[in-house]
Amino acid sequence: MQTAKTPDFGKRYLCSASVSHMIGVPTAFLICGGGKEEPVLKKLSVCVLFGGVSSEHEVSLRSAESVLNQLDKDKYHIFPVGITKDGDWILFGGKDYGMLPAGTWQNCEENRRAALSPVRGQGLLSFENDCVVRERIDVVFPVMHGENCEDGAIQGLLQIAGIPYVGPHIAASAACMDKTTTKLIADAAGVRQAAWQLVTREGFARSREAALTAVEARFAYPVFVKPAGTGSSVGVAKAAGRAALEAAIEAALKYDRKVLVEEFIRGQEVEVAVLGNDNPFASVCGEIDSGAEFYDYDAKYISDCARLYIPARLCEQTAEQVRELAVRVYKAMGCCGLSRVDFFVKEDGEVVFNEINTIPGFTSISMYPKLFEASGIPYSELLDDLIALALEA
Repeated sequence: MQTAKTPDFGKRYLCSASVSHMIGVPTAFLICGGGKEEPVLKKLSVCVLFGGVSSEHEVSLRSAESVLNQLDKDKYHIFPVGITKDGDWILFGGKDYGMLPAGTWQNCEENRRAALSPVRGQGLLSFENDCVVRERIDVVFPVMHGENCEDGAIQGLLQIAGIPYVGPHIAASAACMDKTTTKLIADAAGVRQAAWQLVTREGFARSREAALTAVEARFAYPVFVKPAGTGSSVGVAKAAGRAALEAAIEAALKYDRKVLVEEFIRGQEVEVAVLGNDNPFASVCGEIDSGAEFYDYDAKYISDCARLYIPARLCEQTAEQVRELAVRVYKAMGCCGLSRVDFFVKEDGEVVFNEINTIPGFTSISMYPKLFEASGIPYSELLDDLIALALEA
């Protein structure tokens, strides 16, 4: 099989020079010893949100550790704000971001209770004894996954507050989070995807037999079962028979009132990172050999059985088709900033859209930053680009 060449990303949408221009805005001038004026550059205040009341809370902690370590401290004043599983907001006062995935960040003595005010101009509020400290925030980087985080909820708060933020806006976030809505939009855009059947909590409770029979009338086993509103493969299962299907639907309904049952697509699992606002572009393609039944939560974040191929083992023509489809889906969903778009590539070369993720993982092993690193954009520079795109959107 011919392996695709890495595309030339020398003329990518947003260059580092434009990022530096947006970040390094002179706000004052110093007169140096020789009488020469030297600009004093304004640092942007960046609030990094992590955690959240979500089934993907732990994934967010790993992603945020990487982002916080990679953000350039010479360019940004960084305010790490964690949301606990109980919904408490905490301004993390520590310097060791390894405390986040270790689960000890909430116990840091320098922590303060905090909140992002919905009142425009208030910014970040933190509370110490009887005092309220207010910090201006230029941009928010929500490094959060799953419900209440990338489904438009946080985005709505930031929109009301008038604070620019990284990633798609409210409508696109909500539409991409709900797999049934994504399916309908992708279908309208003429994108080939796996056939699917909707099962609702109410319908399943009324008649399990009818729900199972409807699925079996449409698909042969195996099938995939997915909650409509989760990411990171949370609640996803592969069912090879009726008993497994019933159990998988029951488990998925614990996460969402809507569940998708999809036909099984045999093929390579290929992912593409997309970056940009009005003129988005796609990274090189990456391929995942899960080393398991499928690329589930354990394969993504716990075990080391998965193997990544960057670039993907595709011919150049197929790789280019995947990249073009990724941008088409991104635009159809109304995304801006970033998203990761996932596909299957069948043995005959047919490309099948799987799903889109508006705030993909940013851990040290996550595909999104790895794909752009392979495309010539290092992790730290990618973060600069995302912040600049947020300010531009």
